[in-house]
Amino acid sequence: MDAPLPENNTTNDAKHHQNVIVMRHGDRIDNFEPLWITNASRPWDPPLVEAGRVRAFCTGRKLKKNLGFPIHRVFVSPFLRCIETASEAVSALCAVNDDPDVVSSHGVAIDPSKLKVSIEYGLCEMLNREAIRRDCVPKDGSFGFNIAELEAMLPAGTLDHAVKPVYEELPQWEETVMGARTRYEQIIKALADKYPSENLLLVTHGEGVGVSVSEFLNDVTVYEVEYCAYSQLRRPVFLENKSFTAGEFEVLTHNGRTGISYCSRIPMAVDDDAM
Repeated sequence: MDAPLPENNTTNDAKHHQNVIVMRHGDRIDNFEPLWITNASRPWDPPLVEAGRVRAFCTGRKLKKNLGFPIHRVFVSPFLRCIETASEAVSALCAVNDDPDVVSSHGVAIDPSKLKVSIEYGLCEMLNREAIRRDCVPKDGSFGFNIAELEAMLPAGTLDHAVKPVYEELPQWEETVMGARTRYEQIIKALADKYPSENLLLVTHGEGVGVSVSEFLNDVTVYEVEYCAYSQLRRPVFLENKSFTAGEFEVLTHNGRTGISYCSRIPMAVDDDAM
């Protein structure tokens, strides 16, 4: 795979490892307050509960402390729960002071030069009845994301207005589950290829996080993705003469350690003598 580097790339010709973190949003309100949906103007787009904001901020702090490398760019699904999750996680990643007693972005001073954030439609929820109840789907078929309003929710100074999204609009309603899984796999690769000299954080939905493990780790089935669970992918990238060649992604996520549980798809061999 050969492709030109972004125009703003300043990395010298070299081999390095690119890291991609794929993270689920925090705790959504409709799973804790069942009656919320009855009066919601946008029932397909629930926000976080306060515990979800806290979880997102603390996960961002955990990433900052434990990853061992910086996050350069964050891409986020346009759904409100993901925008709010990204806002908290980015605030933690960019915090000037790491006070362990602080559990949300409220009042936290940040250094916005540390990373840049962009909204990416390709990271959106699966647009089918597996993920969104039919009675919650907008009657006119328009999910109606106001991108300017969503961008205003992200930490000040972190938004990159120059980024052109890979998906310029949402997928069509009633995409298949397999179609959505293919989309998640493709968007992970596309964003990594677009910024091969940078480490990425992708804030998306449970299915997207599951795909980031099952499609890059052979013969496993992901059966649980907790709120704010995250995977880590890594690949070698060879930069030369303003172009790059990349190896395959390696999954560094251990079963159950970061909120993702999976099992082998290979059936266990049966010992006839034990029957």
